[in-house]
Amino acid sequence: MTTLKVHTIESAPEASKSLLEDSQKAYGMIPGLHGVLAGAPGLLQAYQSLHQLFVDSSFNEEELTVVWQSINVEQACHYCVPAHTGIAAMMKVDEAITEALRNETPLANPKLESLRVMTLIIVRNRGIVSQEELEAFYTAGYGERQVLDIILGVSQKVISNYTNHIANTPVDAAFQKFAWKK
Repeated sequence: MTTLKVHTIESAPEASKSLLEDSQKAYGMIPGLHGVLAGAPGLLQAYQSLHQLFVDSSFNEEELTVVWQSINVEQACHYCVPAHTGIAAMMKVDEAITEALRNETPLANPKLESLRVMTLIIVRNRGIVSQEELEAFYTAGYGERQVLDIILGVSQKVISNYTNHIANTPVDAAFQKFAWKK
């Protein structure tokens, strides 16, 4: 059962209408998450801005997927795991990466595994990271920029994961075939 309203362009607050129109243009539909976020125009705008900033970060498509899905799975987001499974497929991310992330198993690529581990450390420890953990991440080939970019990804995912938990947002039809449960 949905506990928060999923808005359409017609039902949304005036300040959200153009943001939902942007979603419609970008995705060919209004994702349910965007419909829920539209109830607070500033939150929808923040989410859309953070999404674009994270997409434009230092990460490639595989790395974006690792950060997004590591957070989604850790926070048990029933909506975002299927959505990002579909998004990863559209981005042509190796299905083995997506499946390992969904199943919480180590990634075969050591650099991507280091990214997964650092993302989980940041989420689980609320940003408290030891010098040894940072050094291991740097040794894997990442730097300070990537630590900060993970925090940007966490910021985006806090908005979506928390909203979906509270709203019990229905999974969009396009992603229902990727249904997931922790």
